[in-house]
Amino acid sequence: MPFIPRRVVFEEAALNYNIGKQMWKQFSSNPKIEIEVIEDRKRIKGIKGNTITETHQEAKKTLVVGIRKTFKFQSCKPSAHYQLPLVTGCTGRCEYCYLNTQFGNNPYIRVYVNVDEILKQAEDYMAQRQPDVTIFEGAAVSDPVPVEPYTGSLARAIQFFAGHEHAQFRFVTKFTDVDTLLNIEHRQKTTIRFSINADHIIQTYEHATPGLKQRIQAANKVAQAEYPLGFIIGPVILFSGWEHQYRRMLEELKDVLKSRQIAFEVISHRFTTRAKNTINKIYPDNTLPMDEDDRKFKYGQFGYGKFLYPADEMQSINSFFTQNIRDMFPDSNINYII
Repeated sequence: MPFIPRRVVFEEAALNYNIGKQMWKQFSSNPKIEIEVIEDRKRIKGIKGNTITETHQEAKKTLVVGIRKTFKFQSCKPSAHYQLPLVTGCTGRCEYCYLNTQFGNNPYIRVYVNVDEILKQAEDYMAQRQPDVTIFEGAAVSDPVPVEPYTGSLARAIQFFAGHEHAQFRFVTKFTDVDTLLNIEHRQKTTIRFSINADHIIQTYEHATPGLKQRIQAANKVAQAEYPLGFIIGPVILFSGWEHQYRRMLEELKDVLKSRQIAFEVISHRFTTRAKNTINKIYPDNTLPMDEDDRKFKYGQFGYGKFLYPADEMQSINSFFTQNIRDMFPDSNINYII
């Protein structure tokens, strides 16, 4: 089911761009959607709820249409050289998500209408690194797919990168609204990845997202359109019967995608103290395994520490996914298991 916002906030200058004008026409014709116009970059107000949880969920139904003014792209190691900032935020409500920490209590979705200017900056970054290939990640702080039917930004980016020899584009999604991307001339310069998990994890923690079967069906459409295809399996959470459920997940993938070549990334569950505190405020009844005594503490590349599974459990995760992916997808690659 497509994302339909409850509230759309337009920055004034966004209405000077074609995407902004198109979105205004589309949303203003729906009497069930609240429309507001604000001064550029003015603070978003009026997102209220009786609890932090309600405010958080209300913000997830708010779409801000604005202009990207900062053109210094953030790095995106290790998977890409730079983030491509087309969208920030996500319509999903996954309890474990690191965006809960990044965007706090008001995680509204923001789309940028000055896509051509953003892509021009990407072109400048490419020129600086030539003849090396520059890789851009389109979903570092977002899931851009739910708003793609309104913006067309991913389609524009895919077409743009198809015409550049020294660039590649990639993004990941949990969502299935990919039909508008299937007939684009991509020249295999864009890799589309899907985030998947065991049924138990999706049903327990990944609220307002499509189920596993729907994600796999969307991935099959992408594969048939000859895009390079990848899957992020994560966060891998250990629970009673985890091996059985994750094996069944891989079997469902194999049944649909057969022998297609796939790139896998496997990410185990980890958390910071800040993330744990934020998640417990937003989702006070969550059952995420965040007992610090059961974890190993490790400092990361950005100077703060995370709580990881201890070495023996990480070895179990590594062995399980290495063996099962190699058995079921012998022609595919495992980029990493962390």
